[in-house]
Amino acid sequence: MGRQGIALLLGLLLCAAGACSPTQDEAPGAPAPAAPLVETAPAPEYLGLAACADCHAEEAERWRGSHHDLAMQEASDESVLGDFADAAITHFGVTSSFFRQDGGFFVRTEGPDGQLGDFEIAYTFGFDPLQQYLVRFPGGRLQALSLAWDARPAEAGGQRWFHLYPDEAIAHDDILHWTAAAQNWNFMCADCHSTGLQKGYDLAEDRYETTWQELNVSCEACHGPGSAHVAWAEARAAGAEEGASAEGGSLGLAVDLRNHGQWIFDPGAAIARRQGPEPSGTELDTCAPCHARRAAIGRGREPGAPFLDSHLPTLLEAGLYHADGQILDEVYVWGSFLQSRMHAKGVACSDCHDPHSLALEGEPSDVCARCHRPEVFATPEHHGHAPGGEGSRCVDCHMPARTYMVVDPRRDHSFRVPRPDLSLKLGVPNACTGCHSERSDTWAEEAIAAWRGAERSSPMQYPIHYPTHYGELLAAGQRRLPGAEAALAKLVQNGEQPPMVRASALQLLRDRPGSATLDAVAAGAGDADPLVRLAAVEASQALDPGTRVRLIAPLLRDPLRAVRIQAASSLAPVPPQLWPRGERARLADGLAEYREAQHANADRPEAHLNLGALHAQFGEHAEARREYETALRLGPHFLPTYVNLADLDRQLDRDEAGEQVLRRGLAIEPESADLQHALGLLLVREQRHDEAVSALGRAAELAPDRARYAYVYGIALHSTGQAERGLAVLAEAQRRHPTDWEILLALASFHRDAGAVSKARDYAARLLALDPENPQAQALARELAGEGAPQ
Repeated sequence: MGRQGIALLLGLLLCAAGACSPTQDEAPGAPAPAAPLVETAPAPEYLGLAACADCHAEEAERWRGSHHDLAMQEASDESVLGDFADAAITHFGVTSSFFRQDGGFFVRTEGPDGQLGDFEIAYTFGFDPLQQYLVRFPGGRLQALSLAWDARPAEAGGQRWFHLYPDEAIAHDDILHWTAAAQNWNFMCADCHSTGLQKGYDLAEDRYETTWQELNVSCEACHGPGSAHVAWAEARAAGAEEGASAEGGSLGLAVDLRNHGQWIFDPGAAIARRQGPEPSGTELDTCAPCHARRAAIGRGREPGAPFLDSHLPTLLEAGLYHADGQILDEVYVWGSFLQSRMHAKGVACSDCHDPHSLALEGEPSDVCARCHRPEVFATPEHHGHAPGGEGSRCVDCHMPARTYMVVDPRRDHSFRVPRPDLSLKLGVPNACTGCHSERSDTWAEEAIAAWRGAERSSPMQYPIHYPTHYGELLAAGQRRLPGAEAALAKLVQNGEQPPMVRASALQLLRDRPGSATLDAVAAGAGDADPLVRLAAVEASQALDPGTRVRLIAPLLRDPLRAVRIQAASSLAPVPPQLWPRGERARLADGLAEYREAQHANADRPEAHLNLGALHAQFGEHAEARREYETALRLGPHFLPTYVNLADLDRQLDRDEAGEQVLRRGLAIEPESADLQHALGLLLVREQRHDEAVSALGRAAELAPDRARYAYVYGIALHSTGQAERGLAVLAEAQRRHPTDWEILLALASFHRDAGAVSKARDYAARLLALDPENPQAQALARELAGEGAPQ
């Protein structure tokens, strides 16, 4: 996982928080009578593979040798695949060697102090197409080497050592160094590579006591603790019918993963349909925690629990996915699968993958043929290629692969149709030129048009109108193009589109106040799909507090934890007088869950940043400082903490201390645009204008994609007597960000004040085109229309 992946991993950004104690008119009444004591069955316990294999020998045999079985093993002659016979590899001047000593496996490589040292391999991690290695460190930590073994055959380029960051020098004090937090097994990897894992982090001691029920991913990782099921089976075998039926239809299973549907072909149909009850979602919820890009909001995977009770997933965000939803960063498969027609029609993971061996049940095209008649689809008329040749397999066109970790190709699970026209419009990849790399997207588009008889697509038109492919709408939203808000709002409310897509559209409205956003949030907050409700909470930040509490307060009672805690975080700062009577008392419960989610990640600086921000919102400055300092102790490379701590000092009129904090961060990362920008604002307050302009300019230079930084820099120049230069900076920023409201407003206002009425009118017209209903844009246009002759 690269730098952006690490930066976006946790994703639990605090929206805001405020006082949450009940007001006087919401004070609780007399306590309710205690509920009668009810005898409950003991919680099921983990028993291990042996207890399962006694009755399920066939399933256990299919599991043996699978990716789950070999997910993590103790280092041994049988498990270690790499060459430890004095092999060596040099990466950016650091030569590492692998050797055996006293029966163990060792690597001599750069340690946390930048010096070469000898480290013993404790565990192997995975086996195909690469194998990684874990090393024990003090404090109960296991660290994953960035040097991995390419387990592919030699003729495929394998049987060699390689570095997971082949094109980047990773210094010993870099967050991506193998000894640093970003490569820590206990947090980053452990939960998905072992069964019944407990992270066991002690913040006071800063150490882990991580435990597991089984080292690898065994039966109970998916089926849950098995003791109740074994008791059911034993009772049934003993003929105790009453005991055997005590668990009803669940058979005593903690997680019921039985797939009760089947796929049948109606007469003359080319595609099968599902017969039987709709999937419960349990299977996908079981797979999702380890096959989705997400952040934990609990103390680990909870077998049988809904995915959104333990995790907060990412949506189709820029940098993680291409604009049309294709995989880009290491996002695994859940997010792409949720976009697919397969998912919409009820296909589950086990319809294609054997749930025990994890392998496809046959060749890929044979698996597809179980639901797609080969006489219709496995033909040149459908796929346009020679039978049996390259491009004739279903996956070649509908599941293109992207390579991660240097040697690991993973297929996109959105099962999309190749769209070279979208490549031309949006710059996204397509399966055609993915294979025909010597050809252009234009060639591919024309070839498909000639083959299918389709019209040549037109360039992307603005303002954006609905309907069109959702990728064009998401791209328009990401680029803030005219008409995007209204089109996104319609997309949110289109129940025929995948909920993952609708939620992603709603997320893009989070900083765009207006009637379109209001309509989208109102619809999203009541949506049947939890992803859309979750996105509605985020998008509600664009609304005024009263409207926000009216629409989002009901979500404090949402059945899913992720929605509840995000709703609580969003609503905490809303003043008590804006709450409906009786509603605000629920806020305390939501914030308690939010805090619990942060405590579950107490080993991460992000969690303490969130807790510090929450304390700061309450005016609990000492507690906020304590959390921020803890975050810096755990993660001195986590730069947002420096910004927040300096802002806390600002609130306490301690800018001198805040400056020291920011310069501490800049000593670690001098090219941080965020720190330079925060320092510039502090220096403005200190009236050290020359230094301020320099820092603000550096921030704008380091982050040209951040419109806000260029805007502030231009304003600072204009305000310090450098009006012409300030206008030039703003004009260049407007060229890069043509739909940024603040930049356009500044240009219109400054040109008006300088008497350049014609230029002012031009910028005002662009403002009005962006948001015709905006009163400020309307007033500015009317004012300029009454000015003198154009200049």
